[in-house]
Amino acid sequence: MGIGRGLIVLGVILIVAGILFMLGERLPIRIGRLPGDLVIRGKHGVFYFPIVTCIILSIVLTLILQFFHRR
Repeated sequence: MGIGRGLIVLGVILIVAGILFMLGERLPIRIGRLPGDLVIRGKHGVFYFPIVTCIILSIVLTLILQFFHRR
């Protein structure tokens, strides 16, 4: 029962993430393009590191996992 519940929760999280990415351009906050994300444009390429996006996703996932772990 524990594995089944975990798979259902993971599926719901993936569905929500998919919807967010599909609606990405229409949302007021674009995931991966937040202020503070590093973009370095050079002569021959671009280096992109979404550090603020990673921090926010880490906080959100930590809160979600803490919520489900306590039950």
